[in-house]
Amino acid sequence: MYLVTGATGSLGRRIVRQLRDREQVVRAFVRLSSRFGELEDRGANIFIGDLKYERDIIKACHDVKYIISSHGSGSDAQALDYRANIDLIDQAISNGVEHFVFISVLGVDRGYDDSATFKAKREVEKYLISSGLNYTILRPSGFANNLIPLAERFRDTGIYFSIGEQKNRSSIVSTDDLAKIAIASCQIETAKNQIFDVGGPDILKREDVPRIFSRLFNREAIIINPPLQLFDGLRAGIGLINPELNKSLGTLRTLLAHEFFCTQDEISRLESTFAIKMESLESFLRRYVGQN
Repeated sequence: MYLVTGATGSLGRRIVRQLRDREQVVRAFVRLSSRFGELEDRGANIFIGDLKYERDIIKACHDVKYIISSHGSGSDAQALDYRANIDLIDQAISNGVEHFVFISVLGVDRGYDDSATFKAKREVEKYLISSGLNYTILRPSGFANNLIPLAERFRDTGIYFSIGEQKNRSSIVSTDDLAKIAIASCQIETAKNQIFDVGGPDILKREDVPRIFSRLFNREAIIINPPLQLFDGLRAGIGLINPELNKSLGTLRTLLAHEFFCTQDEISRLESTFAIKMESLESFLRRYVGQN
């Protein structure tokens, strides 16, 4: 049995769908407030719990062979990105889990002190590596599905809004491809005890994204590009009223300020190991929101 955390998130939902398409037994860890009806209809074993509670993690890990940790942090990086994953790893050890797949983030090893999420994921990586479990750590760049709302707004208005330096590069990954790789990591011997940077086949500048949108919807882009300093000013103002919210914006600030892309060698290693041809951002968006 597979245990998938974050099963109603954009990545977790795709992992559960693909596992059920292959008729694999999967336990989907979900919150009561989430929309999990589709996963239940697909035959997933729904486990309602809260990753902040160790007792729920203990129950969820019973009789599990593989764990895929794909949940996000929301606004609580310490409880979810860090503590929940540490508890999952401990239970994986106790239950003799055969393989643990951890979804980290590209650039996690660069020491971005402003981001609690980056720091938490790096510490979890270290803990997992030293745990004695068989593992695969995947460090994806930005998820392609996160651009779907921007693409839909562009389709309706022609407006593209992006903060900061438009020359910054990224390797936005097809979320469907990432789900495939996460599942395959449990079975492929050469993926065992390895770390993979995961991105799409193209290194894109931020300014390339509205050009893709323009091709998809055959309309000119109206680009709104406020400087990063404006974000910093707003964040400082928020900090006077809500210091905790100010801290939680550190991860967003990190993502806005830096480049996150994979080299061609890293993509080649990924495609060779998992026998996959990584999908481009344009192809992904064309499938979901593009005009034929």
